[in-house]
Amino acid sequence: MALISLKSLGVTMSAPLFSNLDLAIGTGDRLGIVAANGRGKSTLLKCLTGEMEPTFGDITRTRGLRIGHVEQSIPDALLDCSFHQAVADALPAEQAESELWRVDVVLDSLDVPEPMRERPMRALSGGWQRLALIARVWVTDPDVLLLDEPTNHLDLAKISQLETWLNALPREVPVVIASHDRAFLDAITNRTLFLRPEQSPVFSLPYSRARDALDDVDASTERKFERDIKVAQQLRRQAAKLNNIGINSGSDLLTVKTKQLNQRAERLEEAAAPAHREKSAGAIRLANRGTHAKVLITLEDAAIETPDGTLLFRTGKRHICQGDRIVLLGRNGAGKSRFVTLIRNAIAEPETVQSVKVTPSTVLGYSDQALSGMSANDTPLAMVSRKYDVGEQRARTLLAGAGVAIDMQERKIGMLSGGQKARLMMLALRLANPNFYLLDEPTNHLDIDGQEALESELLAHQASCVLASHDRSFIRAVGNRFWLVEKRRLTEVDSPEDFFRSVAETVT
Repeated sequence: MALISLKSLGVTMSAPLFSNLDLAIGTGDRLGIVAANGRGKSTLLKCLTGEMEPTFGDITRTRGLRIGHVEQSIPDALLDCSFHQAVADALPAEQAESELWRVDVVLDSLDVPEPMRERPMRALSGGWQRLALIARVWVTDPDVLLLDEPTNHLDLAKISQLETWLNALPREVPVVIASHDRAFLDAITNRTLFLRPEQSPVFSLPYSRARDALDDVDASTERKFERDIKVAQQLRRQAAKLNNIGINSGSDLLTVKTKQLNQRAERLEEAAAPAHREKSAGAIRLANRGTHAKVLITLEDAAIETPDGTLLFRTGKRHICQGDRIVLLGRNGAGKSRFVTLIRNAIAEPETVQSVKVTPSTVLGYSDQALSGMSANDTPLAMVSRKYDVGEQRARTLLAGAGVAIDMQERKIGMLSGGQKARLMMLALRLANPNFYLLDEPTNHLDIDGQEALESELLAHQASCVLASHDRSFIRAVGNRFWLVEKRRLTEVDSPEDFFRSVAETVT
């Protein structure tokens, strides 16, 4: 039974985000919404809740329907509340005292430790804040659950935990998920909506299989378009020949035939629709200046420690060679970020890190998950033109190509969207022209097109890199070596799959 029905729905801002959307959401649905950054996913969710009116079309909701909407950011008003209080405050006033037990039931289902429940929200990690927002919505007992980028800030353990929790929800509660996490969508969804400006196809398949089906449809549409245009051109050529003959012979029949052929060609051209071309949110291109050195970095049993000197693990004797794409695997707190910092310090100031030997020709391209290499108060134009000495006009061209429009180039970087900041960071990496990349959560804020572009660039340039990521699809696509941090040791494993399974099994 459909709980929400959309008929010819569309939203236009400066340009159409989506249009002609027909969709029914009902019992058993686990619907994934896929689109590039800024192309209407969050807008559609707000239309479903009634928070925003569509530009055209109709939305029908069953009477009394309770819709739970988990947004991306935490309201400032909640930051000084404890985890428990933030969830309790979401209860309707008439239930606040008599049904407070519901809060503990939800927190238990999400495996929130008792000490965590009394911590203020502002002291929690982004991952725990995200789970608090989900708990706040679920405690209200919604009939439909909407999730906007639910895996943002979650580590692999929490992503697995969220997958388990969502898959255990009652099937009569539909779940609608807007996400760029391909592996997460595959694990949760049974339907996929690809949101597009002209026509938004829906497949009764999880993401990867739906993407294959979409590619087939697009390829078929493109073949039909090319075929129709070719036939229209042939008709016009025939019409031109008949027209010449008709003029010379004075034949009215040939004149009529010429008109008919041109009309057929016109109808074909009007009906012909090319396959969808996704408007780029900004190109991602990398560089690799290369080096003659086979070994870039040698680890001499380096000790990875906390700031107070507590040993997290030792590396053993390891080499990072040209062409290696090493993925660091390990649970939160194992020391992956500390390891990345150690390598970065060893490249920047070799004399300060005795246990790491760096080949002198190594040139670093570095990005962390906070994008700390960019100042929020700087402007994109000033950053690029000053830091990379490319001149203002060249800087403007590069920025536009990376998805930072002219009107945003002289605004503060802090005003950019997460996707724009990520693409600006990718541009900075390219201009550094490194031969070794050190990447900490590089797919944060990138949409699926951006993730795939980054994967393609790393592979095409045979870039040497060490990366830490919670994006399973990205890890599988890019990595050719895998280092696992576990039990205070660094070991090399053949594949990340056993680690992924161990994380999921721990949760279940």
